[in-house]
Amino acid sequence: MAERHAVVAGAGIGGLAAALALHRRGWRVTVCERAPEPPATGAGIGLAPNALRALEAIGVDAARAAGGAVPGAMGVRRPDGRWLTRAATADMTARYGIPPIAVPRPLLTAALAAALPPQALRYGTTVTGADGTGSRATVRTAGGPDLTADLLVGADGIHSPLRRAHFPAHPGPRYLGETAWRALVDAPDLRIPAMSETWGRGERFGITPLADGRYYLYATARVPAGTRSPDPRAELRRRFGTWHEPVPALLDRVARLAPADVLQNDLYDLAAPLPRLHHGRIVWLGDAAHAMAPNLGQGGCQAIEDAVVLAHLLPEGDAGYAEGGRDPVPAALAAYTAVRRARTDAVRVRARRVGRLGALRNPLAVAARDLAVRAVPARLALRGMDDLFNGFRLPR
Repeated sequence: MAERHAVVAGAGIGGLAAALALHRRGWRVTVCERAPEPPATGAGIGLAPNALRALEAIGVDAARAAGGAVPGAMGVRRPDGRWLTRAATADMTARYGIPPIAVPRPLLTAALAAALPPQALRYGTTVTGADGTGSRATVRTAGGPDLTADLLVGADGIHSPLRRAHFPAHPGPRYLGETAWRALVDAPDLRIPAMSETWGRGERFGITPLADGRYYLYATARVPAGTRSPDPRAELRRRFGTWHEPVPALLDRVARLAPADVLQNDLYDLAAPLPRLHHGRIVWLGDAAHAMAPNLGQGGCQAIEDAVVLAHLLPEGDAGYAEGGRDPVPAALAAYTAVRRARTDAVRVRARRVGRLGALRNPLAVAARDLAVRAVPARLALRGMDDLFNGFRLPR
């Protein structure tokens, strides 16, 4: 039988992980990415134990490929610096067998892309539509020609045109009431050992150490959608400049960046789960399938899980049809929906709830929240992550 062919719409982490997982299964893959070239700049990403295990299943050592940093501890603080909760990474490693790491997002995507055949990647190519109802999928691209494939993987992001076209009744993304700023700063002299998030009143500030001496910073604030300031560096200083150290020291480094190096995006998640994660020979993963708030650090992690599970369920690239001449691809996509839909939606809902806690503004509600978080012993808080960090399994 001829080699099976998959087209992947989108060269983000989920799309590249899916392409690599399918390539390892013997599929020919074509990745269509609308951007004209790979990203040279960007933010960071935390890879939790579940994502690291998924990457290991397709032969990717993320720490070796992208220079992952292992923080000494992780926790939540108040603006005055007091810890509300903190877990030592050694305790996490003892419980989950592998520590979380943080990597620069462009390095991770570059490592995934480098493991693919060079001809698999088509930058500057936008998927504009598809028909996946026949024995083969027809994929339309801007500037053509059409591509024909056994499978189209929709990894085209939170505002996925493919999802809108095939689920027109779905409400789509919903604004969560917060905007987020992200930046990478070079500050090896600060020697910040912990990954932390500080919760204020309707505002948050996160610090993630990276292996190369840089720090991935993110901040959020409750504002109307579309709110922008002329200079995001000054806006961050105005909002967070009086918070505990090392926040002011890090903002000094942010001030040295070009304004364009401080990314700002309003936060959305899907307003409701999709009725299914596939339609004919089209399948969705990552933000296109179940966009979630970043509050658990699981958006990219769940996209990686999606990619690896999808490839595992599909037949090998040179496998024949089932007895009776039935193509096994449609059944594999139905199995993917059955396996992934409940887990990803549970994470989506949980991330939204955590975000509501972090975004509280009423002083009494904030005080009650902080007291409740502090009252939970660290070992119980860590145990509460079991379903996330131990939740990745390849279906039998």
